[in-house]
Amino acid sequence: MYLTSFDINRARRGAQKLLGSPHAMHAAVMSSFPPSASQVDADGGRILWRVDTSRDRVRLYVASPEKPDLTGLVEQAGWPTLAAWSTAPYGAFLDSLESGTTWGFRVAVNPTHSVKQAGPDGERPRGRGKRLAHVTAAQQLDWFRTKATSIGLDVEGPDGPTAMVTSRDVRTFRRGGATVTLATAQVDGVARILDADLLRRAMRAGIGPAKGYGCGLLTLAPTSSDPWSGA
Repeated sequence: MYLTSFDINRARRGAQKLLGSPHAMHAAVMSSFPPSASQVDADGGRILWRVDTSRDRVRLYVASPEKPDLTGLVEQAGWPTLAAWSTAPYGAFLDSLESGTTWGFRVAVNPTHSVKQAGPDGERPRGRGKRLAHVTAAQQLDWFRTKATSIGLDVEGPDGPTAMVTSRDVRTFRRGGATVTLATAQVDGVARILDADLLRRAMRAGIGPAKGYGCGLLTLAPTSSDPWSGA
């Protein structure tokens, strides 16, 4: 696996188009890999991406089984005369993760739940039901807290949750002839690794739905905060 970062020049028209449509950004990311490139590796790793936005920077992150070539993105939405992008091996970092260690994290997710609907004449609901988005910050955080446990993370500190929803968005965009509405939440915080193997698999494969639209890529960073140190 590789992790790539690319600064987007949001003043450019091409950047505005990509940032305005997750479908367009997905196409641009996928065009950075040749058709022969592996979409899923032997460990279940797949191409994931996320856009992080702050007041002075917009940065695209891409995790992938193979190295991308972002030349097209640079020409469309970057600074062609400056350093274009940075790619680093990711597998060794993932393999180094250990249970019991504490990390800062960030992830963009599409929290959803399924609602089963009764059939005609009150028939018993069948199948998975209709997928609906969680729309409040509380619902979205609860969804992530449950998901965190299933991927080997502890975000329940001695004084309460160590994760929080830091931004939320509802995006509407065109995909072919259909209109897609996507509710997303960015979750930041501090987490303790409960099961490093589960976490590695989740970081390679992505978390939750809408992985093709900028959701599911969880990244870690060193942190000096450890809510569990006195527990």
